Amino acid sequence: MDLNVSSPLPTREELNAELLEVPEPPEQPATPEPPGFDDSVAIALKHIRGRRGGDLTGILMVGSGARRAITPHSDIDLIALVKGDREGHEILRAGERLVDIRYYGYKLVEDELTYSLVLPSLLRKARVLHDHEGACGTLIDKANQRFRQGPPTASMNEQIRLKAECLHWLGKAQDVTDKPALAQYLLNIFFEESTQAFFRIRGFWLTAPVDIHRFMSSREPALADLAARFLLASNVADRLNFGRQFADLLFKDIPNPARID
Repeated sequence: MDLNVSSPLPTREELNAELLEVPEPPEQPATPEPPGFDDSVAIALKHIRGRRGGDLTGILMVGSGARRAITPHSDIDLIALVKGDREGHEILRAGERLVDIRYYGYKLVEDELTYSLVLPSLLRKARVLHDHEGACGTLIDKANQRFRQGPPTASMNEQIRLKAECLHWLGKAQDVTDKPALAQYLLNIFFEESTQAFFRIRGFWLTAPVDIHRFMSSREPALADLAARFLLASNVADRLNFGRQFADLLFKDIPNPARID
């Protein structure tokens, strides 16, 4: 009896058939809204209706309130849509919270959805608090449609400009290392500009600030790692070092800005 006969190796399809599907992680429940939140919203709505009731088209909640991620210290961000092109901004104390209210002409917002880098991602998850004849629902549908199309492509000239802007702030911080507080301030500006450039150059919609690092980790782990090292660095020298590495990786495929002598 021949004991050296080997069995044929299984095919890729046979191996894959043995694998069990990994279930998706369960969706986390929304953070319960802190006590008094609804009262603050009600005060803000009454205020807006009293000021702009005659030409009010709709009221939307955006930001952490719309994402059901409100914390005891979060502001309430509202967009009041009005007839015409009038705009305005006010901050209202409503109970224990500050309410940031921005007034925009409905038609203006609808038109800006076509080319805005912010509105589609901001409005697609907005919560409708007041809607006159379905105007807000229509606007949210258009925001979702525009979001699925993706942001407009950044031209090479714009990419070079973004690179120049970020390197400018990094260079400014390098020039004032003898003033640590000022250098840290300039490095914070550099990092904020750089993260904005990441979304623009890579062709992604902007996310909420609290989600930036998680989003970056899911797309470019090496870049996200440098971002974390930059943020956790304890001194100016280390932050400059990680900032340069971050910029080198972020802008590696973009030509250097032309120098003007």
